[in-house]
Amino acid sequence: MPKKKSAIEMILFLAAAISVVSVLLITIFIFKEGFAIIKEYGLWNFILGKKWAPLSGKFGIFPMILGSIYVTLGAIIIGVPIGIATAIFLGELVNEKISRLIRPFVELLAGIPSVIYGFYGLVVVVPLIRKYLGGSGFSILASSIILGIMILPTIINISEVSIRSVPREYKEGSLALGATHWQTIKGVILPAAKSGIIASIILGMGRAIGETMAVIMVAGNSPKIPNSILDQVRTLTGNIAIEMGYASGKHAQALFATGIVLFVIIMILNTIANVIARKVGEEK
Repeated sequence: MPKKKSAIEMILFLAAAISVVSVLLITIFIFKEGFAIIKEYGLWNFILGKKWAPLSGKFGIFPMILGSIYVTLGAIIIGVPIGIATAIFLGELVNEKISRLIRPFVELLAGIPSVIYGFYGLVVVVPLIRKYLGGSGFSILASSIILGIMILPTIINISEVSIRSVPREYKEGSLALGATHWQTIKGVILPAAKSGIIASIILGMGRAIGETMAVIMVAGNSPKIPNSILDQVRTLTGNIAIEMGYASGKHAQALFATGIVLFVIIMILNTIANVIARKVGEEK
């Protein structure tokens, strides 16, 4: 029995080690391939440069950084209110039977391939924007709408769990003092679940900023600084996916360097989410 237990522990340890080693190898590979161009071109020239023209030796990714920020903020503006409202509805306003009926549809959103979201945006969202708002339809707005839908499962699921985790005594005490159900939700339950809700928003941002295929299909992919939400835009992930297939030399190095910037942004967001989750655990 002890030998069997040791074997199981070793298998579990190897599984955990593979995960850690995989992340380390990917990190080392990306930094190894991309750091040289950052060192040669200059970090600030690379990050703040406004011109992306690899054939001319210009590798400024500032338009792509802005593009990623704009579509992510747009997705948050669209997705957060809907996601939190849905979480409140499932966690507080309906009985468990109806909640179990609706929840699979929310989870299904997470299982739909991103290319399907992109195709929907291409044949529905883009033409609607073109018809009613003008422009080509390929825009920050189209990307934000699609990403706003894609981040809903993350925000809804984590927010609902946080809302359901609020001690029942909080709710009962508020109602006993004469507060209505909505006053209790607004003044007691949401503040108590605030840390978990914030963590869901940050993870949603990570999901949005890392999305590639759906954004490529509806963004227009112009490497220029956008002036309005109806302008075409290119994101960091889109820049890598579009050009990596034919890039070579410094061009390829610049794309790997773009991956470094994206990697750092994602790591910062994940770290913030983990800190908030740890804080929630300590509060409980």
